[in-house]
Order: sequence, then C-alpha cells, then structure tokens
Amino acid sequence: MVREPYRSKHRESIATQWKGLIAVGVYMAANISLNNLSLVLITLSLNQVIRSSIPVCAAVSAVVIEKKIPSATEATALLVLTAGVMMAVFEGSVMGSNAGILFCVCGTVCNAAMICTSGKLLSEKMDVLRLAFYTAPVSCAVLLPLFIARESATFREYAMENSAGVVLVLLCSSAIALLYNVVHALMIKKTSAVTVTVLGEVKVVGLLVLSAILLDEKKILTVRMSIGISLAMLGFGMYSHTKVKKIQEQTELYRGLGPEKSDQIPYQKLDSDKGPSGKIAGLTPLPGLVGVDKQLEGMPK
Repeated sequence: MVREPYRSKHRESIATQWKGLIAVGVYMAANISLNNLSLVLITLSLNQVIRSSIPVCAAVSAVVIEKKIPSATEATALLVLTAGVMMAVFEGSVMGSNAGILFCVCGTVCNAAMICTSGKLLSEKMDVLRLAFYTAPVSCAVLLPLFIARESATFREYAMENSAGVVLVLLCSSAIALLYNVVHALMIKKTSAVTVTVLGEVKVVGLLVLSAILLDEKKILTVRMSIGISLAMLGFGMYSHTKVKKIQEQTELYRGLGPEKSDQIPYQKLDSDKGPSGKIAGLTPLPGLVGVDKQLEGMPK
C-alpha cells in the first residue's frame, strides 16, 4: 500500500470516496459488536433465524444504496430462500430478551448495508485491497473504545497467563480476518452484493446436509428442517435461473449489436471516472450491461 501503483491513488480515492469508506468501516464494526452482544442475550438458534433474513435486507439496501431494483422473480426467490433457511436452522427455542432481538436485527441490517456500500465502492474505482486498507482503521476506531471499556481487563489477565501464545493468536486471527475480508470483497466485486448473501445462505444449508450425511447425524433432520432445506434450494434455483437468464439476454443484445456497433450500448456519466477501456472518456456502461464484454471472452464466436 505504500508503494506504487497504490501510493499515488490514496489521495484521490480518499477525497472522492471517503463517505462510503467511513460507512463501510462503521457498518462492519456495528455488525460485529451488535451480533456478538445479541448472542449473550438470545439463543444461537434465534440469532441464526434472524440473520437468515440477510438476502432480503441486502436486496432492500441495494435499492437504496446501489439503485438496483430486483425483478419480481428475484424478490420471490429471495423470500422463498430466506423462509427455507429460517425453517432449516430453527431449533424450536425462542428464548431471549427483546434487547437481544433488537441488537441482532440491527446487526443484520448493518451487515446488509456494509455489503451493498462495498459493492457500490467496488463498482467505481476501488479495488479489494485498498477497500480493506481504508476501512480497517475506521472499524478499529469504532471498536477500540468498546474494547477498552468492556474487555481490556479480561484481555490483560489472559495475556499475563498466556504471554507466549497471545501474540500468535492475535497475528493468526488478524491474518484470517484480512483474508476473509479480501475474499468477501472480491466475491462482491465479481458477482453482486445480493448474490454474495444468497451464496452465504446456501453455505448454511449445505453444512446442514453434509453434517447429516458425513457425520451420520440424519436423526437431527426433522420434517421441518427437510422442508426448509427444500424451500431454500428451490429459492436458490429460482434466483440462479433468473440471473443466468438475464446474462443470456444481455449477451444476445451485445452480440446482436456486433463489434462495429458496440458503441451504441447506452452509457451513463460518472463524475470521477475516466471511462472503461478507453471507450468514451467519463462514461461507463449502464448497470444492466456491465461485464457483458467480460462474460463473452473465451466464448465461441
């Protein structure tokens, strides 16, 4: 980050995108702190049920932040997927305080807002490494006062008893967190904010199925869980079909225009963009057509 080509980009990136960078850092810190706090006040099952609504929250956030409105089929698929995952992870216990439920809901909303804001930044002139580099200090600044007030004394006791391992734990956990944030941001950049949340829900369902098959835990698969898993996979199938169909339609439009007419694809103005691939200075493709040329690379003529 202190060498070229990154060093020369810091001033411009911070000057033009500082609001979004601060928002991502604050949302990330709020998501972590509120979710962890909710786990003290409500059961893990209830926490997972609430956080299963992340695809719907992300879709709503995408409308507000990224101006991306889902189609009726996409919205239906997200609702079916969310309902299925909620049924699959629910264990019948709803014990917990109203404050814990509120913390979990707020944390889920902050998580969705963070993902969509990251998607907006990454769709402009930001890469995943710089995004992590700029947002980490913001999250640290938000969480540090809470750490000092609530956990510093306990950490000092642990560090005194485990002086040899505490540094290793901090370094390893920090490296894992950085790797996760970079990969997560890369997934958002390559797909979309909502798609990343959908894949996260499928991961949860996949873990349930694999644990039942590989760990011989079929007895935990109740009728409700089986119905939930089926609904979740149905929702995922509907969402995937809709996205693939949209890509095919965009591909047909792009091919129908042909290389000599590719400049006829509608473009919109971005104040701080120099234009993709030097096509038209200051212009970038409309959201519906972004990435179609990349998707065509390697495909048969």
